[in-house]
Amino acid sequence: MSIRLPAPDGSLRTYEPRAEPLALTPGAPFTSRTVLSAAHVVADPYADTTPDSPAAVDWDATLAFRRHLWSHGLGVAEAMDTAQRGMGLDWAGAAELIRRSAAEAKAVGGRIACGVGTDQLASGTLAEVRAAYEEQLALVEESGVQAILMASRALAAAARGPEDYLEVYGHLLRQAAEPVILHWLGPMFDPALEGYWGSSDLDAATDTFLGVIAAHPDKVDGIKVSLLDAQREIDLRRRLPQGVRCYTGDDFHYPELIAGDDQGFSHALLGIFDPLGPLAAEAVRVLDTGNTNGFRALLDPTVELSRHLFQAPTRFYKTGVVFLAWLAGHQSHFTMVGGLQSARSLPHFAHAYELADTLGLFPDPKLAEERMRTLLHLYGVTP
Repeated sequence: MSIRLPAPDGSLRTYEPRAEPLALTPGAPFTSRTVLSAAHVVADPYADTTPDSPAAVDWDATLAFRRHLWSHGLGVAEAMDTAQRGMGLDWAGAAELIRRSAAEAKAVGGRIACGVGTDQLASGTLAEVRAAYEEQLALVEESGVQAILMASRALAAAARGPEDYLEVYGHLLRQAAEPVILHWLGPMFDPALEGYWGSSDLDAATDTFLGVIAAHPDKVDGIKVSLLDAQREIDLRRRLPQGVRCYTGDDFHYPELIAGDDQGFSHALLGIFDPLGPLAAEAVRVLDTGNTNGFRALLDPTVELSRHLFQAPTRFYKTGVVFLAWLAGHQSHFTMVGGLQSARSLPHFAHAYELADTLGLFPDPKLAEERMRTLLHLYGVTP
């Protein structure tokens, strides 16, 4: 069987799907790296809603996907950018997601860390930003899970310079019950975060970021860096205090950053590990044996797919992530909160399907092919 897929120039090309998926099964827990997948949410396709309405979430399917990730040994980074925080999922929805996922993690023994932000606010004073962070931190800690202090649009708008970041983050770290993960999300993921840490000069911003950590090293488990700049991440992790981990959020360079060098390595907190979950887990288990070449042989071929999903505008990568979850059979439909399924083109979807199929990511390649054909038909493409 073959399928005709649209190219960016409007032509149709023939692709022959693979017959069998990769044989990937759950295995032993990881020993050499901590790996978290930032997981997507599944929309309720029957809800009578609009892109501007509060998100309607299919909780059963959303939690089932987290159990899928946990079954392969991955941790879940909950209520993060991949879950459409600020792009369809408001704070009320995120709070419910945190409560439900935290309870599910306890029930099945899965690792989880949850995003803490300020998305109750469109804008506000520094005091209001601090209070919004405190509200969310309290909920995450009451749920008994680790907190990830996310970058804040409201703080980026209210801060006058580096000293305001030092004050706000210092206040939060002093009152955090347990060590947190600090998250630096670059403007390619969210343009409203331009100039975070008080400067658009990344060297100056890095110094401020490290200043926050140096003042409270006992309250920082690690940092999650999403700047899509591998050398900057390497330089940053080499400057971290002893015991503070670097979790790569670089969806372009993750194989080499996780593999590391003779001076260290990155752990992982990645959106691309949502669709790559079982394959990523297999690669990390190979790395656990000391086989770096085998790890790279498994993970390097996935970078082309990741770069495709995260191409500019990078913030719309969630659309490709959910699309692949639908093709893989993790959900019954391709509908997203906020109507974000419309954020990518048909040629983009077609190439994502081809790349994922080539990697063997679909547990049932025939189902994925049938669903791809359904999408093509809806777009008016005839066999």
